Amino acid sequence: MNIQEILTTVSSKAGLDEPTTEKAVGTILSVLEHEAEGTRVAELFGSIPGSLDLARQYDVMAVQPAGGSGGGLFGSLTSALGGALGEKAGALINGISQLRSTGLDATQIRQAGTTLIQQAKTAAGPDVVNEIVESVPGLKGHFGL
Repeated sequence: MNIQEILTTVSSKAGLDEPTTEKAVGTILSVLEHEAEGTRVAELFGSIPGSLDLARQYDVMAVQPAGGSGGGLFGSLTSALGGALGEKAGALINGISQLRSTGLDATQIRQAGTTLIQQAKTAAGPDVVNEIVESVPGLKGHFGL
């Protein structure tokens, strides 16, 4: 299973267009890359060709140009808060802000996250994915996992 197959499944199940699905999946993968450091996250990325590239394309910790995030005041505040809290807490906060800036609501974010995690379990195995998810406090609440 590669990242394109996962994108197709997430798009279908979450009812999102391709560009929005790509951004949502890339953002969630970026959150995992930053937040789950020290776990088996490298194993996850190794099991899904193209996933690490997508995570880095939508890097939640990349510096956004002024006014470029599309998140308005909320986006500015969460980016500032994320930066102040450090990388671990900031990645999740920035990821949620990025997803909301695309116009996704909480239900769509949870559907995309749940579908992505189900597909990741198929590709990398449930033990790998469960360890990663358990290592990221707050992930379950925001992504419905």
